[in-house]
Amino acid sequence: MTATSLGKGANLAVGSPAVRVELVCSSGPGVPEIDASALLLTSAGRVRDDGDFVFYNQPRHASGAVTHLGKEARGAGGVVADTVEVALGALEPAVDRVVLCASADGGTFGQVPGLSLRLLDAASRTELARFDMTAGTETALVGGELYRRQGGWKFRAVGQGYASGLAGVATDYGITVDDASPPTPPPTPGTLTPPAPTPPSPAVPSAQPAPPATGSPAGPRLVKGEERLPVEMRKRLSLRKEQVAVSLHKHGASGITARVVLVLDASGSMVDLYAHGVVADVVERMAAVAAQLDDDGEMQAWTFASNPARLPDLVLGELPEWLRLHVRAGEISLFRRGRKKGLEPSQVDMREVGVQNEEQKVIAEVRAFVRDHPVPVPTLVLFFSDGGVYRDADIERELRAAVEEPVFWQFVGVGRAKYGVLERFDTLPGRRVDNVGFFAVDDISTVPDPELYDRLLSEFPSWIAAAGRAGIL
Repeated sequence: MTATSLGKGANLAVGSPAVRVELVCSSGPGVPEIDASALLLTSAGRVRDDGDFVFYNQPRHASGAVTHLGKEARGAGGVVADTVEVALGALEPAVDRVVLCASADGGTFGQVPGLSLRLLDAASRTELARFDMTAGTETALVGGELYRRQGGWKFRAVGQGYASGLAGVATDYGITVDDASPPTPPPTPGTLTPPAPTPPSPAVPSAQPAPPATGSPAGPRLVKGEERLPVEMRKRLSLRKEQVAVSLHKHGASGITARVVLVLDASGSMVDLYAHGVVADVVERMAAVAAQLDDDGEMQAWTFASNPARLPDLVLGELPEWLRLHVRAGEISLFRRGRKKGLEPSQVDMREVGVQNEEQKVIAEVRAFVRDHPVPVPTLVLFFSDGGVYRDADIERELRAAVEEPVFWQFVGVGRAKYGVLERFDTLPGRRVDNVGFFAVDDISTVPDPELYDRLLSEFPSWIAAAGRAGIL
């Protein structure tokens, strides 16, 4: 089996019943000591008690499913690996994720050469994936996570650093911090929460679940990862979530939950919209819709032109990096000579996507995804195109066939070209429910957020009601 090299934010299905996660680095003079640890989280993103923190002083979880195996020197060159083993099949049903953390004792991760996370099959020691990490002034980080998805397990490369140390990690996962003084790596042997330290010893978080968030059902939802966003982006997201909540309330849909899927036209006529940042802005605005509707803070995404391509899931806390890596226009096949230099492992080769409009292909692929990954909530597809639609019969066939599926297709025209059957779909007869919405704007960047969300969400709630009456939902 060939190991997969993962980029930040990429994920991988894990078929092994048990895995080893190795935190690997090079040691030497001036290099801080690195310690691996693991947090067992429920679906609420919180530990249940102190026992859900596995580290060098508490090396085995009570269930036996997670074990800290400790450090091991690897050959010449001072390479050291600190290992956590996870028996996925032995994890309790209440455990939804295992977050794999690291802390630096006596320095920062920027001083650690050769830092990487290796995922191995525990039985054969075959390397399944490798995630090479870089860092700066961070003293703690989340390297990756194992998480349940549709009855199986997946691994995600995270690479999120915390200049605030272990307390920053603790806060992110709902753990309260005993003292506001500077944090350290895991506490000294003997206790998870040491006595009040005297300088220069810093405080350590205690593994106590934080109280659940409160607020009006119509208000903005709090989604894990928001606090990792740049300050200005976080402010925009907060305001936009409030505006999404207001739009849903207007249409009698306060508090609803839905899976959100994003589809981006990458055809040749979209190049200027990508180059001027219009598409990136659209994605950021749609992230607020996903944050308000989809309670896991993730959004599945596709790009398409001549061919469709699945993009890595958009995880809210990784939005800036996702925009940089994956908001890209198509490329003409004439230049398809060898692999494009500088393409990162998680990126789609846009030469394979091409430049022509073939909406029916990506519609079919999204439909297949929804069928293969059922969820107990409806799916909202946000589909952006600048027009040039010409496969009217094929598109109509796909969308008519999708009427009986728990999916609402909201198309948004962002150009001035013809949209074909999409703009006529509301009047097409012979469907039990109207499963398609469409509107077009000449310049989406000039449309205020409240207006955009009102138009975007105006038909979705009425479809939910009609689909419920029809037995589709």
